[in-house]
Amino acid sequence: MIESRCGIVCSECEYKESMGCGGCVNISKPFWADACPVKSCCEGKSSAHCGECGDFACDLLNQFAYDEKQGDNGKRIEQCKKWKA
Repeated sequence: MIESRCGIVCSECEYKESMGCGGCVNISKPFWADACPVKSCCEGKSSAHCGECGDFACDLLNQFAYDEKQGDNGKRIEQCKKWKA
């Protein structure tokens, strides 16, 4: 089940329940900001998730996946590959 645009597995997120987040495929605005550039990019390209994009894995997704504080060392990129398959 696809829960996010970038490959985060929302069911594993510690904020999902406390913030009432249904995953970015089910919400119009993320709880943590006014907008998410990855979500906006996917939706602008009519992609369910980044793995469907011809530019996968782009600089923007890599920036999020390997961010020092909020990244997951590429786990979300691997998840997008699974969703694509």
